Amino acid sequence: MKINVKAFSLACGIVWGFGILLLTWWIIANEGATGEPTLIGRLYLGYTISIVGSFIGFAWAFVDGMIGGALFSWLYNLLSTRFMRTES
Repeated sequence: MKINVKAFSLACGIVWGFGILLLTWWIIANEGATGEPTLIGRLYLGYTISIVGSFIGFAWAFVDGMIGGALFSWLYNLLSTRFMRTES
């Protein structure tokens, strides 16, 4: 069985993007907005724990999730077809 690369990468992008967005809002709700640098802020340029930063993080995470999802599904499809050939 093959994975649809476009659909899987889009799903990964949406999940990872909303994950970063909701995590940022959770931190803002519990601790308040801060301008302190974070690990995610070092990876995603422009990301801070703020409302604007959460949307910047969403955009970066969406692209990051799509790339990761595309690589994963491509590799899965590649390996599954190779192993299916050897078993037949």
